[in-house]
Amino acid sequence: MLSKRYGIILLVIHTILSSLVGYAQQNRPAMLFADSTHRKGGYAKDPHVVQFGGRYLMYYSVPTHKDSSGADHWGIGIAESRDLTNWQKIGEIKPVDDYEKKGICAPGALIRDGRVHLFYQTYGNGRKDAICHAVSSDGIQFTRNPTNPIFRPAISDWSCGRAIDAEVFPFKDQYFLYFATRDTSYKIQQLGIAVAPLTTSFNREDWKQVATNGPILKPELPWEGECIEAPSIIERNGTLYMFYAGAYNNWPQQVGVATSQDGVHWTRLQNDPFLRNGSPDSWNASESGHPHIFSDKSGKTYLFFQGNNDKGKTWFLSNLPVNWKGNKPVLGK
Repeated sequence: MLSKRYGIILLVIHTILSSLVGYAQQNRPAMLFADSTHRKGGYAKDPHVVQFGGRYLMYYSVPTHKDSSGADHWGIGIAESRDLTNWQKIGEIKPVDDYEKKGICAPGALIRDGRVHLFYQTYGNGRKDAICHAVSSDGIQFTRNPTNPIFRPAISDWSCGRAIDAEVFPFKDQYFLYFATRDTSYKIQQLGIAVAPLTTSFNREDWKQVATNGPILKPELPWEGECIEAPSIIERNGTLYMFYAGAYNNWPQQVGVATSQDGVHWTRLQNDPFLRNGSPDSWNASESGHPHIFSDKSGKTYLFFQGNNDKGKTWFLSNLPVNWKGNKPVLGK
């Protein structure tokens, strides 16, 4: 009798565990990538993807080490994929110049004339962080722009002069450089813009800040908290769509969408988040943030983003397909 009861108990336990495993697998996204080179739990943030050299390349932020004070120093990881789901790390970009010595992160990339142009920020300099540029023929080994840092905004009544989270996008015969900056109190994160001609070498002297008398997008909705950052742009039928991060990390940060006809003036597509953080038992319970909207050569669209469920002890990257109903983006599965 005792052995029979024991067997029943084991069967019940097995059934429960199997259900839990099945539930976890069901709620696990197809893509879930983290860099475990420097932290065993996995840590990767700020994804940006390009299609180059017969494969996909993803650039992302990774903490390479801590200094004596315990502060993180950041670099940029490189992973490749053939299917946008399975990724393997193939390289890392570490600080090499004095202006980068405290760290580099938040990469954004574009392909021009058969080369990858990478835009990234310095890290750890507070109000003095700025945007830099490098170029590569293979997508892995990069040469820095000799005029780095190539851009930081003027100190004004709405900007402290800091620039991070660069997104460079060609539109209407010029390049638009979107960036996040802090207000003069260093409390509110908001977006600004600069432009350069299509013939630019992306050097510092080519970038001209657009006089907007204020940020082009600032936090106004309750879920956006005190921060809008990480702008990522796609064009469809002459309209620009900006996928942006609202609220600081783990508040939770979530993803919103705004549109523009001229690249300068932006209107939110909806007041609610386009992509929310996950349920309490999900991998992205703490946030779904820092988006990158990517369209492959077949025209399919994917939203890459970062998330975690432990308030930032780990960070993972994932993606979701985005479908279009008329001129409105809709999350797929």
